Amino acid sequence: MQVLVRDNNIEQALRVLKKKLQREGVLREMKARRSFEKPSEKRVREKAEAVRRARKAARKLAQREGLIAGPKRKAAAGPRR
Repeated sequence: MQVLVRDNNIEQALRVLKKKLQREGVLREMKARRSFEKPSEKRVREKAEAVRRARKAARKLAQREGLIAGPKRKAAAGPRR
């Protein structure tokens, strides 16, 4: 993985790196490898993740088909004083 540092802006490069690591799932895997996970706990966790993904996919499909309302949109900000 590679991140370019422009104009010695380390803070921006770090933000980009963290976002890339999170998108790839590296941070989650590092956290999981800190301690041993029993095979039974791993099965339970993976099953829960699969259920979560299936529910999310079903919710998105229902929203596309118009069966349920979509997520609420943020109102346009009015003039601030």
